[in-house]
Amino acid sequence: MIKYQLNCKNCKNVFDSWFGSSKEFEKLKKMKLVNCSNCNSLKIEKSIMSPRISSNLKNIKQKENQKLIEVKSKIKEFQNYIKKNFEYVGKDFTYEARSIHYSNKKSKKGIYGSASQKDIKELKEEGIETAIIPWLDNKDN
Repeated sequence: MIKYQLNCKNCKNVFDSWFGSSKEFEKLKKMKLVNCSNCNSLKIEKSIMSPRISSNLKNIKQKENQKLIEVKSKIKEFQNYIKKNFEYVGKDFTYEARSIHYSNKKSKKGIYGSASQKDIKELKEEGIETAIIPWLDNKDN
């Protein structure tokens, strides 16, 4: 079904009407079955109509925002776990990962820090396991 806003060329009346399709409107107009609801004139034209925007758009946005808030909350929880249970080595992550791997010294804590994609690829090629974790700054609440 499609709703058109119709304009009467005779009396300037503007009214809405529903049709099965745009072809259906053209067919009925050709058969002279589309007339003005005010003056009964057959001089009817359809006007450009704006699309109907879902009234649920606001609800959809709210649900998306809620999901984003939940995901950020889970990431923050995971970050807090990492901060409590791992040693922060910052930009020395690549060096520290190699030191641990090649010296066979077992650290009481794992490490975390930052490394470039290239460094991570090289570590992987050397058989050193790493994981990329999404990290949110405190300002990204």
